[in-house]
Amino acid sequence: MRTAKIKKGDKNRQNYRRIVLVGTPNVGKSVIFGLLTGKYATVSNYPGTTVEVSHGNINLGDKKVLLVDAPGVNSLIPMSEDERVTRDILLREEPGSVLLVADSKNLKRALMLLIQIAEMGLPCVLDMNMEDEAMARGIETDYRKLAELLGIRVIGTVAPQRKGIAGLKDSLISPEKPKIQTDYGKLMEDYIEKISALLPDSHISKRAIALMILASDESLKDWCVANLDPGTLDRIEELRDEAQTGHKEPLSNIIAGKRIELAGKIFNEVSKKGEQETGHAARWIGRLSMHPFWGIFVLFFVLFFFYEFVGRFGAGTLVNFFEKIIFGKYLDPGIGKLTRYIIPWEFVQDMLVGQYGLFTMALTYSVAIILPITATFFIAFGILEDSGYLPRIAVLTNSSFAKIGLNGKAVLPMILGLGCGTMATMTTRILETKRERIIATFLIALAIPCSAQLGIILGMLGSYPARVALWWGGTILFVLILAGSIASKLVPGEKADFFLELPPIRIPKMKNILLKTLGRIEWYLKEAVPLFLLGTLILFFMDKLKILGWLESIASPVVVTFLGLPEKTTGVLLMGFLRRDYGAAGIFDLAKQGLLNDNQIIVSIITITLFIPCLANFFMIIKERGTKTALLMFSLISTFALLTGGGVNFILKILG
Repeated sequence: MRTAKIKKGDKNRQNYRRIVLVGTPNVGKSVIFGLLTGKYATVSNYPGTTVEVSHGNINLGDKKVLLVDAPGVNSLIPMSEDERVTRDILLREEPGSVLLVADSKNLKRALMLLIQIAEMGLPCVLDMNMEDEAMARGIETDYRKLAELLGIRVIGTVAPQRKGIAGLKDSLISPEKPKIQTDYGKLMEDYIEKISALLPDSHISKRAIALMILASDESLKDWCVANLDPGTLDRIEELRDEAQTGHKEPLSNIIAGKRIELAGKIFNEVSKKGEQETGHAARWIGRLSMHPFWGIFVLFFVLFFFYEFVGRFGAGTLVNFFEKIIFGKYLDPGIGKLTRYIIPWEFVQDMLVGQYGLFTMALTYSVAIILPITATFFIAFGILEDSGYLPRIAVLTNSSFAKIGLNGKAVLPMILGLGCGTMATMTTRILETKRERIIATFLIALAIPCSAQLGIILGMLGSYPARVALWWGGTILFVLILAGSIASKLVPGEKADFFLELPPIRIPKMKNILLKTLGRIEWYLKEAVPLFLLGTLILFFMDKLKILGWLESIASPVVVTFLGLPEKTTGVLLMGFLRRDYGAAGIFDLAKQGLLNDNQIIVSIITITLFIPCLANFFMIIKERGTKTALLMFSLISTFALLTGGGVNFILKILG
């Protein structure tokens, strides 16, 4: 492949210091990013948002270039926070060029993005990823003709096999501006020119910004206010209103329609559908998994194996090994003796290896107990992701989630919450609207038990009559539906449309699963472990200041009188704030001592399941939703849990 290096004196050299990686969701964009940058990448929240953006350096010719992995988008006229971040990176951050990653099976969607990138006047390279899957479906694309029509380089890749990556990297040395342009009709074009004439220079073309304004892009308002004087803003709004008056359809529909028309025209010229090579069984499984009836059986089958791997192997076998042998038998005793030998101050000793010690509690909990569970969960979740099954669960459950103000996408963080509520709270970012993210975060914190807690509760239920399990499961499901229904009516905001790309069912590659798992474990160690350390430190000082004992004495009347539980349960509930499963473990211990009857078992496990989220999750809610929202959720969840527990206690007493 012929490539051109940029000479040292090239006046455009400054323009190619930053390459923005753009693409629709589920096209392998992050894999491409990893292959181009290697492991030396940083991840940070985009300013003013909770959306993460990855940055990494790549060497192109004789210079180092920053590659920015922008969030996956369906359009550059934003409908979600992710899309707004990607648009803002292109608008505000001087993108030298764009690497557009496309799914070879769905070229039309990539062309819709490419048309918008062309309107922005940005140099671009088109990566046709997943070539192997397109071939398996009998989809053939003439790359040479496509490159001629677009006026840019088109490279085919299969990311997991590293196929085409070297050629892709070479093509990034000299990207070119696409030569396609959409004709929106004489009247619309006149108003595009009039609005463009009033706009200041920016990192993208005035034409692209004018089209965003005509499409009523509300997310552009801040940029307009910052860059335009009030008089110019008023004039632009007048022009937009005039343009709308001259058209029967909303301008946004006209703009989208013209882009779809151009994308379809290009697609028809370069693509053809032949016979599918393989994959009949995979396609049959894919259809079965979304069937309204049989899909439920597939879901239960998958969840059974998911629980066996995470709940039994991760939360059982691995946790026992790390907690009882590695930490309990070797590390805890050894470090405890060493600390007391080296450090003469009792206060510092207690802070490090006491009841609420940074090592004996924080690191033991976060590494010996949580890490094995999350690691197995990451592996299982990665298999579900790479197999293409997760989006099908979303389709299957969409109608059910609609009743609680969400759509099928919410099932993904909900399932993730069965592993770790802290991580699930972070993944609510995939939901399009702030309203949906708030509702999902609230429901995860309220009624979705993490795998460690769930494992202990299920272990307890095996020793009691079936009615105990039915009361627990039925009550939790009832609360989930009731709380979701109430939240959907009270939380302001619009409900997002359900739009989800369905990747094909495929056999996951374990190498990719393990690489992805290692990356997520790194996230856990960086993000979650510090929260455990902070939480334990807070508990330590609360204990030293006698605040914990004071809280127990205040809460005891509610626990004993209203919930009908022994006084010792108060301390168990407080421990549940540190870690939900430790609250469940405390209930388990009280039951083993014979201090709880069947009715008290029912009330206690319902209350501890619904009780306030663990400390790490609480801090994550603050980080994602803000302090005010987190405190409101905290108070609502506490009230919900106690009222539900007290209500169940009252009903059980009436029933005898």
